[in-house]
Amino acid sequence: MRNYIITTDNTTDFPKEYIEKHGLRVVDLTYSIDDVAYGVPENPAHSSKEFYNLMRSGKTPKTTQVNPDGAKKFFEEILKEGYDILHIAFSSGLSGTCNSMNIAAEELKEEYPDAKITVVDTLCASLGEGLIVDYALELKEAGKSMDEIAEILEAEKLSFSHLFTVEDLVYLYRGGRVSKTSMVFGTMLGIKPMLHVSDEGKLVPEAKVRGRKASIDSLVKTMAERIDKEKTTKFFISHGDCIEDAEYLAAKIKEKVGIQDCLIGNIGPVIGSHSGPGTLALFFRGKR
Repeated sequence: MRNYIITTDNTTDFPKEYIEKHGLRVVDLTYSIDDVAYGVPENPAHSSKEFYNLMRSGKTPKTTQVNPDGAKKFFEEILKEGYDILHIAFSSGLSGTCNSMNIAAEELKEEYPDAKITVVDTLCASLGEGLIVDYALELKEAGKSMDEIAEILEAEKLSFSHLFTVEDLVYLYRGGRVSKTSMVFGTMLGIKPMLHVSDEGKLVPEAKVRGRKASIDSLVKTMAERIDKEKTTKFFISHGDCIEDAEYLAAKIKEKVGIQDCLIGNIGPVIGSHSGPGTLALFFRGKR
């Protein structure tokens, strides 16, 4: 049996230290500002602070999915090293990247008949996708085979919960998540929506509260209601340049829910292009 490695996308928003610690191979989606591409060798991605300051100044980034050729190149480099690949992918409901990875995997079957590539559609994003990758790494460490891990992830991925709130509704409006009327009146009234990721891997509004603190507290309340305490040993939080809010959320969860192990990370430019500065997202194992 060939050895295998786990790969994923930069849309997991893992901190650099996590990627290096676990030896993760990551395929990069890119973005552009004023028709200049970033996240490529000649133009590295901005730091989180730089990126969100550009958005606050009025810049509108555009993101680019991985195409089948890019996916094939990424996979082939690993196959040449003699590994099979379990790729844990960004939601097909939010990007065509997962489909590109599947196309590349099929094409490479003919060229590498003894190798195996399995693509798992997480149906989620940011550190929600990251939490599933983290689970897969734990299963690999426990001695599970690639096929066993893929089967477990497919069976359990919809029990992972993904909740988030935003500071400014304009970015959700641009992405078609809220209407112009909701955006205008919500902004005037200080309305902060709570959204979740649906079983189809899409962003869906769930509740509305007035004020930032209330929106963060609603994340804690919802987690307390939905958490599967038998399976949840850790939770992840990602944020769009609002570390104080992320730390407040983490502290409240540790106090109210009792789970102490938490990873906090920045929402990178690819996801942040659509959610905007001030986004705060929470990920954990749920009952459903």
